[in-house]
Amino acid sequence: MHISEGVLPGYQLLIGWGLTGIGLFIGLRKVNQGNLPLVALLSSAFFVASLVHLPIGITSVHLLLNGLVGSLLGWAAFPALFVALLFQALLFQFGGITVLGVNTFNMATGAVVAYYLTRPLLRKKTKWSLIAAGVLAAVAGVFTAATLLSVELFLTGSSFRSTAELAFLAHIPVAAVEAVFNSFVFLYLAKNSPKLLEG
Repeated sequence: MHISEGVLPGYQLLIGWGLTGIGLFIGLRKVNQGNLPLVALLSSAFFVASLVHLPIGITSVHLLLNGLVGSLLGWAAFPALFVALLFQALLFQFGGITVLGVNTFNMATGAVVAYYLTRPLLRKKTKWSLIAAGVLAAVAGVFTAATLLSVELFLTGSSFRSTAELAFLAHIPVAAVEAVFNSFVFLYLAKNSPKLLEG
């Protein structure tokens, strides 16, 4: 779900950097010595998961895990995802530097939405609340990012409108896979590291 260089108009790039800057400001204040290893671990997991992707026009479909990252990190997901996307742009030319602000905003906004939706469920730590949190994290993370991506492409003009629709629909199976994956992760953490679910 990387938007490539040269697709979006300048005003969208500026808005993306502005909103990401605000998110980074808030997120960096949430990072401390205690949660820094978790931030780094989840940033790495996002980096690796989204390396394997299926190109669709000027976008791509791959595992996002932004809902999982957001559920465990909250606003700290902004710097975690920013670093991962930066290295993807520099090392593999996924996305790009000028669109890094927009791509980060798309991913991290879905992560923060997932955080607020799953927090009450994760604190209960019952089997079904954890499974519900896994599903909710996937739906919130994937479809928030997919919606933002589709809107941005739609606003560029008629040439990208079909791609915008396809990009959204193609992420339905991604959300289903991540719902299962997230649920297993939350169930595992509840048994082995329950403090990570407390925020």
